[in-house]
Amino acid sequence: MATGTAGSSFTSELNRLANSGTYPVLTSYLAATGAANQYAGTTGKALIGALNLEADANRQPNNFKALGGICNELAGTTNLSPTDALRSINL
Repeated sequence: MATGTAGSSFTSELNRLANSGTYPVLTSYLAATGAANQYAGTTGKALIGALNLEADANRQPNNFKALGGICNELAGTTNLSPTDALRSINL
């Protein structure tokens, strides 16, 4: 598989990750929260919650990282924007 495409949006990258590393057709795109839940294998979670649970299924809400921190954790990067971090994930 490949990493994301330069210039892609945050929602596009979440949809790519939710779709096993390939961008779905636009008519199949989910909103960011829905894509995060699909990627994490969760349902009904808020965006931050779903991403934190993808990183650690046992992480408790009081230990959730903010958006930039969790995206960088998932990507194994530091100090990237959330979108750039998600783009770097190779599925």
